[in-house]
Amino acid sequence: MRSYRLGDPDLDARIRQLAEVATAAGSDPEDVDLITEMIVTVLRLQRDRADRGDLKLVNTALKEMRYAFLVFSQYRDIPKVTVFGSARTVPGDPNYELASAFAEHMVEARRWMVVTGAGPGTMEAANKGAGGEYSFGVNIRLPFEAQANAYVDDARLINFKYFFTRKLVFVKESDAFALFPGGFGTQDEAYELLTLTQTGKTTLHPIVLIEAPGTGYWDSWIDFVKGTLVSQGMITLDDLSLFSHATDAGAAADEIARFYANYHSQRYVEDRLVLRLRHAPTPADLERLNDEFADIVASGAIEAIGATAAEIADGDRVDLPRIALHFDRRSLGRLRRLIDALNDLVPGEGS
Repeated sequence: MRSYRLGDPDLDARIRQLAEVATAAGSDPEDVDLITEMIVTVLRLQRDRADRGDLKLVNTALKEMRYAFLVFSQYRDIPKVTVFGSARTVPGDPNYELASAFAEHMVEARRWMVVTGAGPGTMEAANKGAGGEYSFGVNIRLPFEAQANAYVDDARLINFKYFFTRKLVFVKESDAFALFPGGFGTQDEAYELLTLTQTGKTTLHPIVLIEAPGTGYWDSWIDFVKGTLVSQGMITLDDLSLFSHATDAGAAADEIARFYANYHSQRYVEDRLVLRLRHAPTPADLERLNDEFADIVASGAIEAIGATAAEIADGDRVDLPRIALHFDRRSLGRLRRLIDALNDLVPGEGS
């Protein structure tokens, strides 16, 4: 592969040396390569005569992501659920109270942490329910909503200028998503989550649409999705498996927990999708899975495997059992059903 450099041997050598000297002791040598390429990219921007506005955008985005990664890195081993919803929901509203109860349940009963957009309304309710010690605020600076709500601890508050960096952090740092009724912002977050999931641009996560009983917000939305998007062939019926619907805090939490009853994580290794599990399937289980999900296997079969060489080299959950398949990379709704079937293998977790 062609080296990503400036093309000036002396300057390229000095950049590489700077990256080696400045990189923390004990870092992976591949990190030095990436740091070198990042410096080269910045200098290429300057050589491309990017205008000052473009340079400011890149500079701000990079600083925002760096700080966000630093804050979340301290809690990397604790699962997190992001709560989306309206900034206009007021205390006493059924959905405000449900958001607070859901966040409290996720912290107290499930030992998860809660992430919100740090604003008022549903976000405030979720931060309040979770408590400042167990929640994050990923705030966007807006002219009319500049301040984070009072329930976000400054140690876990991150301020963003740009929506795109903020959205990246939501998706990157979360293990599940709970969407309460909201306006354009909530709809945007819902569609972006589903688009990223449906296209395989993010790994599968539980996405739960939550509303207080009788409020009808997501009921109407689901009717539209089924009655228009599915019926007109804009999405498939299997795509409906990418989300679930709940009107109770405990039921929503159960749906999230069930997703991780057996399934742990995934990774592509060369051209195979590897699913890491908590419990290994039996040969009979694999036979049933191959019968049921043959339609999403591009070639070969679903197989139980050991940790791959790439996973071993990275120390990437080599302790877990896993299965692998040549996934067709299109049928994400069906892949979600496969994960549900794997979770059904755990006693007491069947639907």
